[in-house]
Amino acid sequence: MTPAAYVHLDLAAARHNLIQVKRYAPGNKIMAVIKANAYGHGITRMARVLETADAFAVARVDEGVRLRNAGFKQAITVLQGFVCAEELELLLQHQLDSVVHTPQQIAILQQHTGTNSRLNVWLKMDTGMNRLGFKGHDFAAAYQQLLSCALVQQPINLITHFANADDLLDDKTRRQIEVFTNAIKDFPGECSIANSAGIIGWPHVVSGWVRPGLMLYGCSPFAGKTGSDFGLKPIMSLHSRLIAVKDVAAGESVGYSGLWQCDRPTRLGVISIGYGDGYHRHTKSGAPVLVNGQRVPLIGRVSMDMITVDLNSQPLAAPGDPVTLWGDALPIEEIARYADTIPYTLLCGITQRVRIVEQSV
Repeated sequence: MTPAAYVHLDLAAARHNLIQVKRYAPGNKIMAVIKANAYGHGITRMARVLETADAFAVARVDEGVRLRNAGFKQAITVLQGFVCAEELELLLQHQLDSVVHTPQQIAILQQHTGTNSRLNVWLKMDTGMNRLGFKGHDFAAAYQQLLSCALVQQPINLITHFANADDLLDDKTRRQIEVFTNAIKDFPGECSIANSAGIIGWPHVVSGWVRPGLMLYGCSPFAGKTGSDFGLKPIMSLHSRLIAVKDVAAGESVGYSGLWQCDRPTRLGVISIGYGDGYHRHTKSGAPVLVNGQRVPLIGRVSMDMITVDLNSQPLAAPGDPVTLWGDALPIEEIARYADTIPYTLLCGITQRVRIVEQSV
């Protein structure tokens, strides 16, 4: 029996993508980004599959603790770091590395007493993202403060984050690279600058540690491209089934608000998936859906549990027939464009009621 809605995960594709990262960034260490439940793929599942990466990166302390409790021994960096002494204690207890990006964090480190542990730190420079990190002289001052902090493992590592690396024509990335490299040239310690877009699009600056995220999951970080354009294989595909087929007369409307009207007699198919499963509500009519492996257009609004498609090109389609929402011959990047969003949103948006089917490595 075909499940109502399920995700198929090709775990062999994950290892293929990790090999591709190594080809794009030879000689570099790889910090595999598995935050946000590994972009919807399952954090412990992907940590297991990507175990040959040199380290993992997560966003929050609780994600790192979860990995440690699951038995993973690799270095794990918490990209948001800590915001209180209690979180710092968890980092030390579970031997997690931390990004330091605010004066408040340095104050917490300076005030900490009563342990022989050392915290491996990535000091973050804000080179233009204007989110986390120290700028200019504040970065150098923060570095000196950390040098005198007994809790901090030496040498201190250095990190920044690209804002616009997915736009190869934007000069901002070049300026960020210049600011960062000039600032750290006299500092020891390892450095990390390149995310997926940086690894693929700016290979001349890749050095030290790279932080692949989206490309590990087989998706392109660049608009108008798919993962396959860069030798990547998608891990996730989203599937469902037809649950009803009916005829709708010309002039009748379909779905909530009646925004879509049939301009001809239409063979309509109802599919058991909706925004309650993670299929984006704002996906526009005309978005391709695979029914029996053939493209048909989405019609009408996406509802919580169902979508509707035009089956005029498939007169023999029947309830129970298989449906693919993305994956196979339907790149997720294409569906993201119809939803006015990015692949990250779709991957992370799969809900708990969707069944997960793994294909073994």
